Amino acid sequence: MSVNESEVRSLVYLLEDPDPSVQDGIKSRFLELGEQIIPMLDRFKNETNAEHERTSIREVMYELTLHSVLEDFTDLIQRGVTSREELEDALLLISRLEEPTLRTGEYKRKLDQFAREIGPEISYNPSLEEKMKILLRYVFKELRFRGDAKNYHNSDNAYLHRVIDRRKGLPIMLSMVVIFLARRLHLPFYGVNMPIHFMLMYQRPGGNILIDPFDAGRIVSTDQCYYFLKRNSIDPRPEHLIRATELQILARCIRNLMHSYAKKDQMERAQDLQIMLDLTERAEETSE
Repeated sequence: MSVNESEVRSLVYLLEDPDPSVQDGIKSRFLELGEQIIPMLDRFKNETNAEHERTSIREVMYELTLHSVLEDFTDLIQRGVTSREELEDALLLISRLEEPTLRTGEYKRKLDQFAREIGPEISYNPSLEEKMKILLRYVFKELRFRGDAKNYHNSDNAYLHRVIDRRKGLPIMLSMVVIFLARRLHLPFYGVNMPIHFMLMYQRPGGNILIDPFDAGRIVSTDQCYYFLKRNSIDPRPEHLIRATELQILARCIRNLMHSYAKKDQMERAQDLQIMLDLTERAEETSE
């Protein structure tokens, strides 16, 4: 179907019309035109300085891409998410909900570049524990990734691409940056699905090391984690501090996004994410 730019621009202009029948007609026409107009809409969005117009265009882009994102996510879950690389693919796919024109390969290349920058220093050091310290120092000191305590529930803190761009996010997303770099550098960093506060784990023959990603990669003890849980009215159990599966991590990332949208009263977005969560949890159940 050929696309007339002036028609699309007119449809965007009419998004401000308060008449419900007009709105229904506009949305139907956008759906007829389909995803082919996404680049055009993205350009219009970037050209306007009016935030309400940008918001309206973002909503249209979201509606146009939702179906394909859900289809791709379903395919990915059916193929299996059992490695750190597949988890990275899943999280970047979810980012397309926020940024329909996202080039996921661009963010993979950013992570590749980070790994190349620190790779030689890590590879030349024979100590497994020192390798851990080098990567943590690089991520949290040199790259300055940090927790966003001020706007903790902002959805920007829960999307991988936004965390990479802004260098701040939730504990689990900061952990993902470390874990995805560690995969490229062949280091044994993994996630710990501790209640309330996601943690990092570094596996080594002498015993696993627990790391707090929200506190600049500080090493913590089991006792400190148990004290944290007790202080938050949770009875600590050994399974709270074991290595999480990729599906458990993915489910938690989706729940965080659902919570962010619910806080902003964007319940339709939360409901769309519920579809992804249901798929992930069913896959997790069958894998046990």
